[in-house]
Amino acid sequence: MHSKNDNDCMIASELLTAVGRCASVDHFRELALSALQLHFPSTRIAWVHQQEAHWAVAGKSDALAQLPIDLAATAGDESEIAQGGGWMAIPITGRSLPAEVLLVSPHSAVALSEAAALGYLLRSGIEIASRHVALEVRRRQLEVLLELAGRWQQNQDLTDLLSSMAQAAARVLEGDRASIFLWDKPRGELVGYPALGVSGERLRIRDDQGIAGDVLRNSRPRRWDQTQNQTEINSQVGEKLGYPTRSLLAVPLLDRKNRPLGVFEVLNHRCGEFSENDQSFLTELARHAATAVENLQRIANLIESRERLVRLAGGAVELVGECPQIVALRDTVSRVSATELSVLILGENGTGKEVVARGLHLQSRRRDQPFVAVNCAAIAETLIESELFGHVKGAFTDAVQDRAGKFELASGGTLLLDEIGELSLSGQAKLLRVLEEKLVTRVGGERPIHTDVRVVAATNQDLAKLVREKRFREDLYFRLNVVTLQLPPLRERGDDVVVLAEHFLLQFAHQIGRRPLALAPSAQRRLRLHSWPGNVRELRNLMERVTYLVGGDIVEETDLAFVLAPGSSSDVGTVPTNMPLTDATEVFQRQYIQRHIEASAGNLAQAAKQLGMHRSNLYRKMSQLGMDTHHK
Repeated sequence: MHSKNDNDCMIASELLTAVGRCASVDHFRELALSALQLHFPSTRIAWVHQQEAHWAVAGKSDALAQLPIDLAATAGDESEIAQGGGWMAIPITGRSLPAEVLLVSPHSAVALSEAAALGYLLRSGIEIASRHVALEVRRRQLEVLLELAGRWQQNQDLTDLLSSMAQAAARVLEGDRASIFLWDKPRGELVGYPALGVSGERLRIRDDQGIAGDVLRNSRPRRWDQTQNQTEINSQVGEKLGYPTRSLLAVPLLDRKNRPLGVFEVLNHRCGEFSENDQSFLTELARHAATAVENLQRIANLIESRERLVRLAGGAVELVGECPQIVALRDTVSRVSATELSVLILGENGTGKEVVARGLHLQSRRRDQPFVAVNCAAIAETLIESELFGHVKGAFTDAVQDRAGKFELASGGTLLLDEIGELSLSGQAKLLRVLEEKLVTRVGGERPIHTDVRVVAATNQDLAKLVREKRFREDLYFRLNVVTLQLPPLRERGDDVVVLAEHFLLQFAHQIGRRPLALAPSAQRRLRLHSWPGNVRELRNLMERVTYLVGGDIVEETDLAFVLAPGSSSDVGTVPTNMPLTDATEVFQRQYIQRHIEASAGNLAQAAKQLGMHRSNLYRKMSQLGMDTHHK
């Protein structure tokens, strides 16, 4: 025979076991009822509790109509044991909390002293069960947050990212559906990404309607159920989709500066209503979601900006001109850029070798990777290895820290070796080894570093001649010379000189914010007749100077102040070779006359005397040649 204390201990032990096993407070009630029924086998026991303004029965016990609910209400209101009609009502909670009452029949089955202890045990059990369930729910929520945080950081697709967020919210909060609405502010709409359960195109709703609109405007969470004002719900959406809203939880998506990004919404809780705990969890989930969305949008903006800059850069290095050599060169660059072939670019100084190299890079699959240009002529022989391959700290006197070489910096992209003909034989040998092995070792280091670089070489020298003279390695020459691109000098490009001049005038006018200048016919003619020893670079510099210094809108011949090549006093001796004899003769006459005018300090009478002709004949000749006759 068990004593009263032993019985109380057994009941307490079984209630603690029920707490450990329960998945919810309702489940605890069912487990507790089963345990009590075993201790009081010949007694009717029911557990009733208040839900809003109604009473409910726990477990599968008697129907509500068969129970003395009035007696239970009295015990709950007064927080005291009540008896009547053969029943005993034992208050578990009451007054300040929703009432929970244990009904026992016959009332004599439990002594009053036992009843008070039993009520206390059940109240303690339900408090512990509530905390246990809350902790278990929080544990599951944190697991979901941890799992999603890892997945979100790896997901670069906005639609997939938002879909996984919505599915997680619906699953954890036991909602039928979930939607993440991002704010399309210019259109005044909230756009569902995605609206779970909605097929077809994205769901769009006005940003000033319904609870979602209220959450967006006020940046405050909202919970809603059918007992509240029905006009708050945008019923048109539900009618259109054939999906009525019974309960709803919506929280704002806010960026780092607490500005609205959109609304996170979960619909129709499977057990009726969303709780305050549900709201707290969705608010936390929305904070992570907003961070992920903002990061992805920032990445998307950066990618778009990069692509735009790449396109602009591609336009800036365009090969301008329509002469046959340039048309053919553009076609070759377009075809070669799609390959990984090594390219050797040949041409005089100023013809645009680096422009061609950048064009190759920007049209290749490497265009979003680095383009690194190295002037081999500017590197001292003792620093070649350090510049190209890098060095480690302490490798030599000035090596105060580790430094990556040009091959490492250009890895994944393109490396331009300009003035390759100036590289020493020692440097050529080291370069050849790296090109063949695709491995670099920093000066003073031991670890080989793999580098994926497309090499483009450029020079104004005759490499074949240098090879014959043993000043350039033959094996390196053939390694670099897979594809050769020859740039024509500007003097051989005919009317391209005018096309390029107008291109540069437009470019510089945009830079300084003035109207583009136009070239007078006499200026165009003078540009065609110039020998252009500095090629396109010389023309570009001239057009930049003209853009800044010419006051009007027309560039006249007198505005073209050519800079003579060092060591020469005129263009004499540099007559272009690509023009008919008549035009070449005219160029020579202009140059020869100009030289004598400069030697006479602008005195045409003196110049005419030196030329062996009368001054009036000199004027006439200069007019025929389109020269300026405004001299002394």
